[in-house]
Amino acid sequence: MIRVTWRRLILGLAFAALPAYAAAEQDPPDIAIFAGGCFWCMEPPFDRVEGVISTTSGYTDGKVKNPTYKQVSGGGTGHTEALRVEYDSNIVSYEQLLEVFWMNIDPVAENRQFCDAGSQYRSGIYYRDDQQKAAALASLNRLKASERFDKPIATEIKPATTFYPAEDYHQDYYIKNPVRYKFYRYNCGRDARLDEIWGEDR
Repeated sequence: MIRVTWRRLILGLAFAALPAYAAAEQDPPDIAIFAGGCFWCMEPPFDRVEGVISTTSGYTDGKVKNPTYKQVSGGGTGHTEALRVEYDSNIVSYEQLLEVFWMNIDPVAENRQFCDAGSQYRSGIYYRDDQQKAAALASLNRLKASERFDKPIATEIKPATTFYPAEDYHQDYYIKNPVRYKFYRYNCGRDARLDEIWGEDR
């Protein structure tokens, strides 16, 4: 006959509850999706932000399932090169990420960013819920009210649709291929234009 003491019973129940408790304590990361032209160039500014857990280059807002880079870069899928940002909202807010986003794009460039032309390089904010939508629209209105630009803001603000991660060789490109990345970024005139737009605010 097996005798179960109260002590063993209580310990057993406590350990049985541990996995569920641990899972409850670990909230899933929040997600933001932005498009700012070449996704290689959008990874570094977000990777430097405290509270950002990871960034993934990919494609969104298109009409073709599982698109390839060749398809998207050809401009026929409707996608734009985008970045999926996973972050801890206890450390960094969505509003702060929006500030990082604006400071790293040319908001008045229509269907292009810097040297990359075509709708596949359009800029955009793709909100995942009503709170993100409200924050995105508020940030857009603040930018308009600043009267910094003499052209309309071309950045689209739309509901998020399926995000497709890009091929592995695109992920962390600036780390894997630092020389090629710097050469591309410089020749694309990205930083020169960003300095022209944002100046000391960057």
